[in-house]
Amino acid sequence: MSVWLAWLWMVAATGSTWTEEAALPIPSQEPANVPVFRINACEAGVVPDGKTDCTEALQKALDRAGKMGGGIVELPAGVYRVQGHLVIPANVTLQGVFQTAPTTARWGQLTPAGTVLLAYEGRGNEQGEPFLRLGGSHATVAGLAIVYPEWNPKDVPPVPYPPCIASTNTENVSIQNCLLVNPYEGIRLIRAHRHLVRNVTGYPIKRGIYVDECYDIGRIENVHFWPFGVSYRPDDPYCQWINLNGVAFEFARTDWHYVINTFCFGYGIGYRFSQSAHGSANGNFLGIGADSCQRAVVVEQAQPPGLLITNGEFVGRWSSQDSVTLDVGPQVQGKVSLVNCSFWGPIDRCVVMRSPHAQLTLSACHFCEWDVANQGSPAVEIQAGFATIQGCTFDRDTAQHIHIHSGVRSVIVTANQAPGGLRVNNEAGSKVQMGLNAEDPIQWTPEARLHYRLDLGQPGDSRYLLNWYGPEKSERTFRWSTSKSQLVLPIEPGRAYEVLLEVSIPKALEGKEITLHLGDHVLGVLKSGENRVRIPPQETEKLTLQIRSPGWVPAELSKQSTDRRVLGIQVFSLVMKGEGADEKIFDANTGEWQTQ
Repeated sequence: MSVWLAWLWMVAATGSTWTEEAALPIPSQEPANVPVFRINACEAGVVPDGKTDCTEALQKALDRAGKMGGGIVELPAGVYRVQGHLVIPANVTLQGVFQTAPTTARWGQLTPAGTVLLAYEGRGNEQGEPFLRLGGSHATVAGLAIVYPEWNPKDVPPVPYPPCIASTNTENVSIQNCLLVNPYEGIRLIRAHRHLVRNVTGYPIKRGIYVDECYDIGRIENVHFWPFGVSYRPDDPYCQWINLNGVAFEFARTDWHYVINTFCFGYGIGYRFSQSAHGSANGNFLGIGADSCQRAVVVEQAQPPGLLITNGEFVGRWSSQDSVTLDVGPQVQGKVSLVNCSFWGPIDRCVVMRSPHAQLTLSACHFCEWDVANQGSPAVEIQAGFATIQGCTFDRDTAQHIHIHSGVRSVIVTANQAPGGLRVNNEAGSKVQMGLNAEDPIQWTPEARLHYRLDLGQPGDSRYLLNWYGPEKSERTFRWSTSKSQLVLPIEPGRAYEVLLEVSIPKALEGKEITLHLGDHVLGVLKSGENRVRIPPQETEKLTLQIRSPGWVPAELSKQSTDRRVLGIQVFSLVMKGEGADEKIFDANTGEWQTQ
């Protein structure tokens, strides 16, 4: 019976007078559910001088609180040297001074203000006892900064240590308002159901957070892994090691994990969804970010309910030319869905889908930058499986935005926008459905395909180019080729063509052979100036010509140059004239007709 019905029944049975105040439920007289015991660790013999080993005294205080049924062991501001490891019993909180937000460290500042624990035990032993073990359910660490004083950024590879904070076979453990400056592994949670990790900062080296066998919803909120205490340079050996080998967040078997407002910078992998002996993850990942990562998100496996990633921001590794921001591996069985995510920075490919069994969905995503090395890479590459790409924007005007391989099972591409029209390289034929995508404003008629001119380095040229460097200008606009650059050109089927290609061969390649290819067939050897080449009739409406040349690096030939690119030749213009064409020339850059 509800409170209101019970009250009405009492009024009717007793003849009492009803009032609004009397009808309100009576508050419980039981005390609030708060810890009943507090210990000031310094009053219990713990010395915050950074020199005295506090392990034994601090553990005694924690054990005392545990025997009382729970409580808070308070650590005032100061530096506490802990030579061994600590176990926080069930229902006990080890509490530093930070109540609402974690402290942070500046570059070169390894010992920040506040409550600081110095960790020493386990150097060189990755499998040793964790520095802090949440040893029972409802155990908590909060308000602490943890520093490893024997750490040295000149140690490459870094010296391993056991996890900084770990918990196994517990429920409702909590890690809040903590700074983990330089641990080898930050947090490890195994069978720690309904854990809460909130307001944690730091720069763990090998791995930031690892979760496995969480069979009831765990929560990770407001975690920021960034080079606190370290001056970040992508070419620094220490930073480079983390940038290639470190993992910020790793999830193995989890059942509907909630990860909200998390960020990492400078890792080999930002978010890794792996598979342990117990299975893989599903969950809700909202507002996550990864900057300067070799692989921002790697999916090795996922459960059928899927990984739901919303409002993500993913950036490739600084100075890298082969970063991939989302890599869905070949073994994935579940679903991977991204909504309103943004991809930018030094990226080769934004998304690679390699699983023949998984379903990938990209909805309302923003692909701002990719193909940093000008290799002709697409923003999205679908090699296998099922995929839906809808309502996305592609900011670059390139020869291909989406590459769909022949091995896919079903791909749907709808309602996507790109400045010069969406360009899809579809090798899968009828297994791909496309519609309502932005169209190329340049309309190719049979007459236009018979006779046209393309000026390289001018706006509109990129739709025909794969694996070229950006536009440049001396007296005229041009582009540098790489050692293998492609021209993807419209043609009229069944017509022979004459190609007029204007190029300049640099001194570095004098005496070297530069050739123009159609497939494996050599059409001609290129020289500086105008080159005329004949192409036999083809059966398709597009053909791909390839310019092959030895590569050369300007910086290796001149001390005055800082250009480390591997260049080929300069290409200025191309004219395609089909058999039977008249003298009118179609401008492939603008889509307008010109008179020769």
